[in-house]
Amino acid sequence: MVALGKRLFVEGIGTAWLVFIGCGSVALSTGAVQQGYGVLEVSSAFGLALATAGYLFGGISGAHFNPAVTVGFTAAQRFPIRDLVPYIAAQLLGATAAAALLVYVASGRPGFALGASEFAANGFGEHSPADYPLHSALVVEFVLSFAFVMSNLMVAARHHMASIAPLVVGACLMLVYLVSIPVTNGSVNPARSTAQALFVGDWALDQLWLFWAAPMSGGVVAGILFSFLHRKSDRPVDASAGRQSESA
Repeated sequence: MVALGKRLFVEGIGTAWLVFIGCGSVALSTGAVQQGYGVLEVSSAFGLALATAGYLFGGISGAHFNPAVTVGFTAAQRFPIRDLVPYIAAQLLGATAAAALLVYVASGRPGFALGASEFAANGFGEHSPADYPLHSALVVEFVLSFAFVMSNLMVAARHHMASIAPLVVGACLMLVYLVSIPVTNGSVNPARSTAQALFVGDWALDQLWLFWAAPMSGGVVAGILFSFLHRKSDRPVDASAGRQSESA
């Protein structure tokens, strides 16, 4: 088992990479993501960032880079509960460091503002890219978080998919963002949401609760369901296989 300190460092770095590339594709561009404009590009940026980080760091930390994924693996009994809080703390620190770097770089662009569209902050209602209300944002974030965490669990349980696991999970994140960006600017990751909200402040902090509640509850439900299905399965599942191991 890799030492906890090394795993936490890698989780922080990987989460920072995900946030810097994904949110940077919005914050460092000249146009905002609104109702289709740039949605594919931003979704691809998030997906490719996760895939590359998964290939680089999956063998060390399990490549969670997302508190919802970590809590999902914990609920599925595929991750030690003693490491849950340290992992989430490392992810938050990494995401915040990336957001701070983005603010520093993007602030040099004329007209830059720390808003929902310009900084990829997550929101609903008047802060949704397409004005989706609270209940729509809640449903989308819960359902897509559930699907994303479940895909992580299913891929990690299949040893024969180890070589392509980061690509599969990255593609899943890309699909998730294609749907969720018009609704909430795309979260499914409380660390990513928290980092942007800390710098936007005001309404972003007021609405941040949803981007913890929905992804984390979706992750827990996915973990519990995966554990249930595994217990009922006729075929043994090697949970230590794939890009996310139990030891991570």
